[in-house]
Amino acid sequence: MEHILKGINLNKTFGTKDQNIQALKDVDFYLDEGELLGIAGESGSGKSTLLNVISGLIRPDSGELFYREQEYTGKDPAHTGRFLQMIFQDAKSSFDPRFTMECSLLESRRKKTDRDALCGILKEVGLDEKLLKRKASELSGGQCQRMSIARALYSEADILLCDEITSALDVSSQAQVVEILKKLNVERKLSAIFVSHDIALLSTLCTRIMVMKDGQVVEQGLTTDVIGTPGNEYTKLLIESARKQSL
Repeated sequence: MEHILKGINLNKTFGTKDQNIQALKDVDFYLDEGELLGIAGESGSGKSTLLNVISGLIRPDSGELFYREQEYTGKDPAHTGRFLQMIFQDAKSSFDPRFTMECSLLESRRKKTDRDALCGILKEVGLDEKLLKRKASELSGGQCQRMSIARALYSEADILLCDEITSALDVSSQAQVVEILKKLNVERKLSAIFVSHDIALLSTLCTRIMVMKDGQVVEQGLTTDVIGTPGNEYTKLLIESARKQSL
């Protein structure tokens, strides 16, 4: 079966004066068309490093990356931006503070700009087109995050890479973003990788979950299987921690 995105035997080590830290250790992953894949793990597990490697922001030390069976290992974001877009935790800082939302979003499109199409996308993410005249500093965190999603859709990327995109939002804004992604998955067959330390959140959004610890994949499978019958002790700890926080 052809996967829309795939990584094989990915490794990445960061060196400091005192030690080397292997952030990724022989990581394999895949993403199918129209799938929402969740990557769970605590801080330092390697999940954000993996997203940065996939996007081309960081080059792997070894391993291979494929988009629709075409290798793109080592390509930078100028290349990967044709088919995937990163959405960051701090949405406001991802926009140039000098520009209005309209300028920021229109410049993200490689083809001829189409304002009508842009306004249609804003409706999909629950935003009024009047917000296009504002700058990032004039929007709430939730509005900025939805603008980030709109920018990615307007760029016509096939895949969204979401790095802890709800962790800085209030509960209401978190719920709005999750519902928007679910809606886009159904209506647009959106493909996305969603990284979070909150495995409970991933269980409400993703069809499949991959659990990482110390740069390695320790468990992966359908969400119902991973949450219902976890096979790894670390996964069990994440689930138990999420349950305690919900009490």
